[in-house]
Amino acid sequence: MTYAIQPLNPPILPAATGSYTHGALVTGVRRAVFVSGQVPWDRDEPIPPDFADQCRLTWRNVLAVLAEADMGVRNLASVRIFLADRAYRTINGRIREEVLGDHRPAITIVIATIYAEEWLLEIEAVAVD
Repeated sequence: MTYAIQPLNPPILPAATGSYTHGALVTGVRRAVFVSGQVPWDRDEPIPPDFADQCRLTWRNVLAVLAEADMGVRNLASVRIFLADRAYRTINGRIREEVLGDHRPAITIVIATIYAEEWLLEIEAVAVD
């Protein structure tokens, strides 16, 4: 059995810009992985103060969880990103596009207070195969 993630972009909505789709229809799923909110921490290194470094580290952690299930970016059906400040939107979008390439999962971005003050973002995701 093969799975498919089909982008859903209804014509009545504005065109999806950037690395996302308005919705994702997932069919033929064998497994689903629900990635808990990942934050910019490393077991052996201090938390970087720079947003770009934190963003890359957080994506690395998301991808590490997916790798444990033999999955990767192409398996992402949905991603929710929590940013500590609206000012991080542009750099977040640029790094997200670097990570996702041409893959377009459903994405939600929320401006929120993150659990630890030094964390500038948190990412949770759902992946399927």
